[in-house]
This record gives sequence, C-alpha cells and structure tokens, in this order.
Amino acid sequence: MKRARDPRKTELSAVLSKLEAMGDPRSLVGMARFGINTARAYGVSIPKVRSVAKEVGRDHSLALKLWSSGIHEARILAAMIDDPELVTERQMESWVKDFDSWDVCDSCCGSLFDRTGFAYRKAIEWSSRKEEYERRAGFVLMAELAVHDKQAGDEKFKEFLAIIGKSDDERNFVKKAINWALRQIGKRNLVLNKLAIATARKMEKRESRSARWIASDALRELSDDKVRSRITLRENQKLEGRASKKG
Repeated sequence: MKRARDPRKTELSAVLSKLEAMGDPRSLVGMARFGINTARAYGVSIPKVRSVAKEVGRDHSLALKLWSSGIHEARILAAMIDDPELVTERQMESWVKDFDSWDVCDSCCGSLFDRTGFAYRKAIEWSSRKEEYERRAGFVLMAELAVHDKQAGDEKFKEFLAIIGKSDDERNFVKKAINWALRQIGKRNLVLNKLAIATARKMEKRESRSARWIASDALRELSDDKVRSRITLRENQKLEGRASKKG
C-alpha cells in the first residue's frame, strides 16, 4: 500500500526545485567575488528570490523547513516569508549561529529579525559576540532598526551609539557593519546626527586602525550639507504632518 504524500514535503520540494531552476551557475563566480559563500548556492538573484517570496506569502512552517535545507537562497527566502510574530528567541539564536555569509546575515536582520520583539536586545547582545557573522548581525540590526522602526525614541539609538563608539574589528564584514550602523543612526534625525558625529570624532582619536576607518568614512556622509539638509527637510515634513492632523 502506497503512503499518502505529505503536502508539506511536496511544497518544500516544489519551492527548492523552483529556486534551483532559476539558478545560474555563472552567477556563482560573481557572488564569490563579493565575498558570498557559494558552497551550497544555486546562483539565484535577489529579485528572483523576492518574486518567489511574493508567490509563497507568509509561511512560518515553510520558512523553518527552507532554513533547515541549508541552501543559500532558500535561507534568504526563509527570512522573507517568515512571520516575525511567530519567531522565537530560540529560533533567532539558532539561525544566527548558522550564518555563513554576509548576505544571509543581512537578509535575516533586515527582512525578519528587526521586526521581532527581541530585536533591540539581540542587537546589543550580538554586537559583543566573537563569531564574525554573529557580531555583524548585532550591528546590522542596529542599522536596520534605525531605518525601519519609525516610532522608536532616541534613547534606544543613543545606547547603540555608546556601543559603537567603543567598538572596532579588523574583519571587513564586521567593520563595515559597525560603520553602517553609525551612519544609519546618524541619518535618523538632527539630534542623533550630532551625537553620531561626536561619536565618530572620538573614534578618530583611537589607536585602532579599524575604528579610525569607521569614523572617517562615516563622517564624510554625516557631515555632508546635503545629507543634513535632507534630514532637516524630513523633520520639517513630519512637523507639518503632525500640525495638519491636529488642525
């Protein structure tokens, strides 16, 4: 007697088959050139992965299965379709330990983890980890929260700046994440812009070569008149919007 097919396994197989069919082995060379781990990758572009995510929709159960497959693009897709309200702290800790490439790290942090109730705490915890991609994840979360959490007050980001100001790392993927977090926080509003610039000025005086690079690169953007003008314009638009609602 034949066993009935498990539709959940069929669905997983169908999605993995679709990703594999979309893959282009020639893309793997370019991915590797950008520091992406291609050991278990199909060579699928991010826009194509997004198209699959739109077809699938939110699916926590499928996301867990895709992640367990270990396939590079499947893990990026998992972050896109998972439901942040169903993500547990245990899942986040499990996934972060699986990070083996900066793009998987960034996809998880920017598509999923930053929308969970654990995001701010994990950003702080992970920023002090020794493992390269776990530590990167902490600072990427800081950067993504600065962009996506429109309602958060400045205090949370001041705490991040205090951590950033003491941080440095010669590893390229961590160093760039610290820099990214500093820049994104500094572009959030004028108050944080001034504090981010002050943080960078202090970092410039440190002996650490990576700290000086993080600071000098960030200062070029945060001190730019055009950037500051955009921040001012955005803040004025918010004030006008609040005034019109009250009116």
